[in-house]
Amino acid sequence: MKIALVVLTAMAASVCSETAVEEFAAGNLKFTAQLYKELLKENKGNFIVSPLSIEIILALTQAGARGGTAEEFTQSLSLPATRDRTEEALRTFLPTLKSSKDDLKLLSANKLFAGDRFRILDEFRRIANDVFEAGVDNVDFAKAQQAAKTINDWVEQHTNNKIKNLIDPDSLSDATRLVLVNALYFSAKWENQFEKYATRKEAFYTNALDSKQVDMMHIEDSFRYYECNEKNVKFLELPYLGGNISMTIVLPNDKEGLVKAEENIEELLKPHPLTHERVAVSLPKFLVESDIKLKPILQRLGLTKAFNLNEADLSGISQEGLYIDDVIQKAFINVTESGTEAAAATAVHIQAESLPPPPTGAFRADHPFLFFARLKDILFFAGKVENHEALISE
Repeated sequence: MKIALVVLTAMAASVCSETAVEEFAAGNLKFTAQLYKELLKENKGNFIVSPLSIEIILALTQAGARGGTAEEFTQSLSLPATRDRTEEALRTFLPTLKSSKDDLKLLSANKLFAGDRFRILDEFRRIANDVFEAGVDNVDFAKAQQAAKTINDWVEQHTNNKIKNLIDPDSLSDATRLVLVNALYFSAKWENQFEKYATRKEAFYTNALDSKQVDMMHIEDSFRYYECNEKNVKFLELPYLGGNISMTIVLPNDKEGLVKAEENIEELLKPHPLTHERVAVSLPKFLVESDIKLKPILQRLGLTKAFNLNEADLSGISQEGLYIDDVIQKAFINVTESGTEAAAATAVHIQAESLPPPPTGAFRADHPFLFFARLKDILFFAGKVENHEALISE
C-alpha cells in the first residue's frame, strides 16, 4: 500500500509540474509580445532581447516581494497566478537549460551579489538556492570599480565572453545592497546547415528602393513552413541539432511590411500550422547586439511599486527597507552558415532607502524580418533585423 501511495503521489506531482510549466509558457508568450511592443517605442532599428532571462531573474526577485508589490510582478510579467506556481514551473524548467554538448550549448546561471554587511533572510536564500540554483557572493559596493569587475567577470564567464561590462561602476554605491544577475548562453548548429560555398553577395532592401549588398546564405531542403495570407507573412522554422530548439523567421511578403506585421506580434509568436515542405531559403548572415534599460519598460507594463522607495515591499529578502533601483539587459546574437550563438545577461539592482524535387516554397529574406528562438513552448530570444547595421558584408 505504501508503494502505491508513493507512485500516485509522484504521478500527481509530475502532472502538477507540467501544468505549471504550461502556465509559465502561456505567460512567457504574452510577456514577450508586450515587451516587443514596448521595445518598438524606443528602438527604431535592429534589436535582440531575452524575455526568458528577464522573467527568471525577476521571478527570483518576486520570491522576496510581498503584498501588492508581489502582485505587480505577477501581472506585469504574466507569471502564473501564484508565486508557488511560478517557482514550481521554474524548478521543473530550469534544469532543461543545462546542455553543454558540442552541437548544443544552452546554459543559464543565476547569482546574488550581496553587500558585505547585508543580511539575506534564510527563506529567500533557500528559495534562491533550491529553485534558481543561485549562490551568494559578497562584494563591497562602496568599492564600485572592484564590485563591478567582480560581477562583470562572472557574466563574461557564463556567456562565453559575449556579454561584457553589464554593470557600470557608476551605478553602484554604498547604498547598493544586492545585485541579482541571470546569464543565458546559447550556441547551436543548424540541423540543416547552410553550405559556405553557397553564400554570395546579394541585395538586402530596407525599403522598396534602398538596398545594400550583404552576405546571403542559401539552402534548399525540407523545413517546417507556412504561408499566412491573412497576415501577409511567411513562417520558416529552422531547427537546431541536439534538442527541441528552433528559430522561427517571420518574413512579411512586402519589402516594407514589417511595421504592419508587428502590429499583430502576439499572434505571430503563437504556434502556427507549419508543415514540412521543400523550401528554397535565402537568409542573410546577421549579428545583433542590444543594451536595454528595462526599468521604464517594466514600469509601463505595471511594475511600479517595486521601484518606489515608499511603496516597495521586498521584506521577504531582508529586514532592511529595499526597493529596485534599476533593471538592465545586454543581449547578443550571431547567425551564420553553421548555426547560431546568442547570449543575454539581465541584472536587477536593489538598494536601500538570448537532385531533389523542385522546392514548393521560396523564402527569400532580402528585406526586414523578425525572429524568435523557442525551447519547446518557451521563447528565450526574440528580435528583428530591419537595417543594414546587423548584416554581415565581408
